[in-house]
Amino acid sequence: MTIAADSLTTLAQKTRNAARQLAATPTIVRDQALAAIADALEANAAEILAANAADCEAAQTNGIGSALYARLKLNQAKLQGAIQGVRDVGHLADPIGAVQIHRELDTGLDLQRVSCPLGVLGVIFEARPDAVMQISSLAIKSGNGVILKGGQEAIRSCTALVKAIQAGLAQTDIEPAVVQLLTTREETVALLELDQYVDLIIPRGSNSFVQFVQNNTRIPVLGHADGICHLYVDAAVDFDQAVTIAVDSKTHYPAACNAIETLLVHHNIAETFLPKLATVMGEQSVELRGDAKACEILPNIAAATAEDWTTEYSDLILAIKVVDGLEAAITHINTYGSRHTEAIATTDKPTAKEFMSQVDAAGVYHNCSTRFADGFRYGFGAEVGISTQKMPPRGPVGLEGLVTYKYELVGDGHIAATYSGSDAKPFTHKDL
Repeated sequence: MTIAADSLTTLAQKTRNAARQLAATPTIVRDQALAAIADALEANAAEILAANAADCEAAQTNGIGSALYARLKLNQAKLQGAIQGVRDVGHLADPIGAVQIHRELDTGLDLQRVSCPLGVLGVIFEARPDAVMQISSLAIKSGNGVILKGGQEAIRSCTALVKAIQAGLAQTDIEPAVVQLLTTREETVALLELDQYVDLIIPRGSNSFVQFVQNNTRIPVLGHADGICHLYVDAAVDFDQAVTIAVDSKTHYPAACNAIETLLVHHNIAETFLPKLATVMGEQSVELRGDAKACEILPNIAAATAEDWTTEYSDLILAIKVVDGLEAAITHINTYGSRHTEAIATTDKPTAKEFMSQVDAAGVYHNCSTRFADGFRYGFGAEVGISTQKMPPRGPVGLEGLVTYKYELVGDGHIAATYSGSDAKPFTHKDL
């Protein structure tokens, strides 16, 4: 059921008012709210899983792709992991009220820069119901209201989850209206027009979708776009280690945005390394596609096209390119990568250092899987998404990406005229 434009405005106003109250609550109250939400999610687990099963059944009937289906499916273990994530966020340090600068401008005139919530977040995400729990918990911990819009495939799951979250909040001093859910595409467009009430839009989806959002709103946008990630295998490398990293980066969860889509291999080791890699990837049912040189070495694989270098497969498909060396690998990554996460496998530290300084991405890794690009794995408790833009926050966005700051100045009748003109009094500018 679509919410009328005036009703959506009213909903946003309620969320903003609830967010203002939330911003003023003590840390312990917000942490208690997260515990209550976790309890409510556990109490309603059967209902949530039943709703998800209905979503999955409908999605399969409609021919959902394997990558989206993997994100959509919510089993008992995945649900419990997400609930534990809600509890973990409650144990994180409070991001609100941190004094970043404390400076005396003059005697009795004290300046502080203090962290504070953004206000109301509008988060539009794909068919991934566990994002509801991650985003809601981070929003509440950081003192923000949130208006959620999940993918149509997950409408029953998201509805059941938000119902449980609001039930948990109803047991606390926090207004349940601080977390809201939209359910139609029409509401997504209407949400983009609510610049009076929404302070940040976080779209999670394709590059084209993120660009659509950016082009159709006056609200600041924190873009989470495609994850076209690479692993470059250098000439100086531990073969077994590189194969293990490549397999994990591709197969651990191929539907994730931090899975690699392209493998770059130094030409000096390609003839030895690629057959070893192909054997293990074949055991994992990975389809390989290669450039001309890779196809010479592995004649049974399909030829890669130009489109393969720009495709996020989100599936058990891996493109392979043989490169002349580090410079060629960096050029390829900076040309085709999505600035998400890039990795190098090498035993040569100067080579790794150059790779990490020259590659333009939110995450640059040396001798480890790209799958570590995740807010939970970074110790953020959870994430609202992974930002691929250059301006901060960048990479996995946790609590620190959901707060801003304000300057608080306290004086005792001080006026600016005292510090200007021919007899201007100097500032002390002493850090306290």
